[in-house]
Amino acid sequence: MKRLLATTLMLASFSAFAHEPVYNQESIKVLQEHALTNVPGKKTIMLTVDYAPGQATVPHSHTGTAVAYVLEGAITSRVNDEKAVTYKVGESFYEPAGSRHFESSNASQTQPAKLLVVMVLDDKAEVLTPLKQ
Repeated sequence: MKRLLATTLMLASFSAFAHEPVYNQESIKVLQEHALTNVPGKKTIMLTVDYAPGQATVPHSHTGTAVAYVLEGAITSRVNDEKAVTYKVGESFYEPAGSRHFESSNASQTQPAKLLVVMVLDDKAEVLTPLKQ
């Protein structure tokens, strides 16, 4: 997780345009992380992602499976070859292992947004891997 946060900070970029996404400024908080004793070599992580207006996560992939639930605001997500979908409070989405997550962003330029994410992944895997540009 420390490597993820370091990578996130290193990849920080700022845009001069108000409607361009601001990458790598989101706040990620790990709530729980546990080895799955019934599935050797796997772990589960529960985390929250807080987005200020206009913020986004850098395009990335996951080696593990993720389920996300919108706690606050609205989140726009585009995974693999699917169209972008905006999810509102109380809605959730699923990302299969190996997905390419091209967009995960706050849908609002004026209001914050927050996700609750639960993942199952290899015990040594990073939460996300930035996609090559």
